[in-house]
Amino acid sequence: LCSGGGVPAAPPPTAAPTGPNISWIPEAPLLSQEQPIFLMTPAAQAVSGFFVWTALLLTCHQIYMHLRFYSSPREQRHIVRILFIVPVYAFDSWLSLLFFTNDQYYVYFDTIRDCYEAFVIYSFLSLCYEYLGGESAIMAEIRGKPIQSSCLYGTCCLRGRAYSIGFLRFCKQATLQFCVVKPLMAAITVLLQAYGKYKDGDFDVASGYLYVTIVYNVSVSLSLYALFLFYFSTRELLSPYSPTLKFLVVKSVVFLSFWQGLLLAILEKCGAIPQINSLEVSVGEGTVAAGYQNFLICVQMFFAALALRHAFPFQVYMDKSLDSQGRCAPMKSISSGLKETMNPGDVVQDAIHNFSPAYQQYTQQSTLERDTERTLLLSSDDEL
Repeated sequence: LCSGGGVPAAPPPTAAPTGPNISWIPEAPLLSQEQPIFLMTPAAQAVSGFFVWTALLLTCHQIYMHLRFYSSPREQRHIVRILFIVPVYAFDSWLSLLFFTNDQYYVYFDTIRDCYEAFVIYSFLSLCYEYLGGESAIMAEIRGKPIQSSCLYGTCCLRGRAYSIGFLRFCKQATLQFCVVKPLMAAITVLLQAYGKYKDGDFDVASGYLYVTIVYNVSVSLSLYALFLFYFSTRELLSPYSPTLKFLVVKSVVFLSFWQGLLLAILEKCGAIPQINSLEVSVGEGTVAAGYQNFLICVQMFFAALALRHAFPFQVYMDKSLDSQGRCAPMKSISSGLKETMNPGDVVQDAIHNFSPAYQQYTQQSTLERDTERTLLLSSDDEL
């Protein structure tokens, strides 16, 4: 205290600590990467929700109309399966976006999407088979014809070969392997995630992401190559069914979304997508990249729904579905048709058929007039 009862002197201002082992960092506002990004804002949820629910309304109406005029079950069964890709993709991605701040939750949501997209690839190829009347009808048209060499369609390595039942077998097997690999890798991803061995964008050799991505790329590339081969060999036969639009729509939904996610993972690895570290939430770079992927899918599914309405119109089946009195199918038929489309029994039977050692001795022939199958014997030397 100062003498004379004066006011205590104010303490001198605190100086910054000095010394060789002491550093002083002044307080500063949160860094930009710590601030809530667009994916965490109500605007992102509102925008994605608008596109998702609009896509759901458009596609559900189209599915309902196909089931109402369910006049060609063998074809429309596969069409409805393909159309369901929009509700599955859109709603799954929207849920993942809603739980964005829960780190790694999206892995479990996306497992459903991964399994269903393999089902769609099989359904599309099977639909093309139904359009042409089955394997035997296709072979009657292309068997023995030389395979045209084309670098665009990847047939340059098949120069000098002719179309055979082995060619069709390869197309089916390459597609079916994707139906097996995709769900299997999804299950492995969930298992690795549970044990902390999986993180999106982590290409370290000790992480499961690298190996899952390699297997995915090989499987999806082989499946895409087989579909290109089949389209190349039957494009003239499929011309009345507008195959180009159908092919581009289905492949863009499935394959472009996969490579889009891979591109985001690479950007994350390059540091273009930072993690979020704030006082309220902490989200890793892989989750942020997956969040952008889910947001983009939510928006893209709206345009996919519009494209699928033009690629698979229900109007072509309306006249066939009316009875003699001009009435359409009752509600009971609609519910039973929906149950039939979701039954994967034909996938299992087709897998057994195509991977059977005795495949070269028979093919399945479907008829457009009756829902029956008959067996056609082929020579055993008809392999590719």
